[in-house]
Formats: sequence, structure tokens, C-alpha cells
Amino acid sequence: MVKELLKKLSNAHGVSGSESSVFAVIKKELKGHVDEIREDPMGNLIAIKRGGAFKVMLAAHMDEIGLMVKYIDDKGFIRFVALGGWYGPTLYNQRVVLHGTKGKYLGVIGGKPPHMMDEEERKKGVKVDDMFIDVGASKREEVEYLGIEVGTPVTVDREFTSLAYNRVSGKAFDNRAGVAMLIKTLKQVDSPLTIFGVFTVQEEVGLKGARTSAYTLDPDCAIATDVTIPGDHPGIEMKDAPVEMGKGPVITIVDSSGRGLIASHKVVKWLRDTADAQGIPVQMEVGSGGTTDAYSLTVYSFTC
Repeated sequence: MVKELLKKLSNAHGVSGSESSVFAVIKKELKGHVDEIREDPMGNLIAIKRGGAFKVMLAAHMDEIGLMVKYIDDKGFIRFVALGGWYGPTLYNQRVVLHGTKGKYLGVIGGKPPHMMDEEERKKGVKVDDMFIDVGASKREEVEYLGIEVGTPVTVDREFTSLAYNRVSGKAFDNRAGVAMLIKTLKQVDSPLTIFGVFTVQEEVGLKGARTSAYTLDPDCAIATDVTIPGDHPGIEMKDAPVEMGKGPVITIVDSSGRGLIASHKVVKWLRDTADAQGIPVQMEVGSGGTTDAYSLTVYSFTC
């Protein structure tokens, strides 16, 4: 069941550079469904279904945005850096998980209390650089005793849950939703082609895993699966994001106003024709926001 698979993946913790927990879930799910599973030197998980000479790469990134410990002060408060595209105010008062050498410990992100701010400070909000993590310790040595040190990865403490009308909420749907989709595809697909299912690392910090894996595998064709922003959302106009929840998957033609992906016309036509033949409604997107692993893949000359 897709919902249960997404729950496992969402609840797993895997900030960029520390994706091993997600790796373990994927590897267990794919055991017996592919011909080979291996890890490359970068940490990408590569699942292979062998076929003919023509090679298709399907990519989905495993990592999630998170934090990393950069300093522990004498009173036991932990300073951190953000890994990936955080909007600072969303971090304030979040409960987090610190993945130390002795196990997981919970902490709370704090900052200067609003009722102690002056008017100008309230307007600006709390900056990430002014926030800290409190794990309950009163001095640095107590934090270090827990196995928390400079370089310890930190993720948000949030569990997958169901909403009304078959909707769900959780962390890291970017891009565990794409990971779930790729797992289901590898389990079900029966193709005469060779398929590389690549679960990439460090997408959130520079599309790094996709770049190295594509270079190594040298596929003839590549598709990245990821999430996007719908326009049927308060504060967003359809002219800026003309796709909607529940209206079918999205095929991205251009993202980041062309500074990122400009998709192959052949690939876009292939996807649209396949969707039409199978009666699958699809939505087309030309975006102006961020980019995905697909941008790293377009540096290669694909022929499908």
C-alpha cells in the first residue's frame, strides 16, 4: 500500500549527507524485486533491473533539509547551520532530533522571546543565526556526554499522520513521495530496457548525487521524480503555479525560469503520449522557482 510505504519513508530521518536510515528502508523494500542493489562512493543507492543495451535512469532524492551542529556553548546551548532551503521563521520553536554518536536525543529550537523584543525586532523576526537548540543540558560537558558534537546532524521531530479526505501530513515529502513512486515503479515495471533506479543523496545542497551517478552510469535517457507547488493554495495565483492537487502528475518542461531544467522535447512527448495511451491525466508545468535533480541530468545528451 502506497500510504504505508510513504509513512515508513517520511518517518525515516535522512538529512543531506546522512541518508543511511532512508537507504535501509529502500533496500529492504526492493529486496527480491531487482537484479542488483549497490551503493556508489557518493552514497547513492542504485537498483538495477537488467535488460537490453538501452539504459534508462529514474532518479529520486533520499535526503531532506535539516540542520547540523556547529557550536556548543558553556551553558549547553547548541548553535547550528541550516542544510538546504529553510525559511528561517518556520524553525522557531520546532522540536528536533539530534542524531548523536550514542543515539537520538530530542531538543527544542529557541530564540529571543517575542515579548522581550522591541518593535523593530518583531518586524524582522528571529534569524537562524540567533536561534539555538536546547536539549535540557546546563553545560557543554552534559551535551558532549550525550554524544552530540560539532557535525551532529539534526532533523525535525514530526510523525506521518492522516488528514481528512485521504490526505496525509508528514515531514520530508520532498522527496520521499518521489522515492515511494520509484520503489513502486521498480517493483511493478516489466521492461526490455535496462533500468537504473537511483535514489540520490545531497540533492537539497546542490544536486550532487544525481550528477555523480549520471556520470558513472551514462544512461541513454533519464527522468527525475520530485515534488512541485500547486496553485490551488491560499496566497498563490494559478497564473504563477497552474497545477492542482488531485488533477494528475505534473510533467515539468522548464523550471527556475530556464536557469535550471529545460527538458528534452523528445522526453516530454514520450511522457505525454504514454499518459494519453494509458488514460492518465497529466498537467504541464513551466516553473520559475527552484530546480531538481533533473537539472543535473540534463548535462548529458540523452536520446530517448
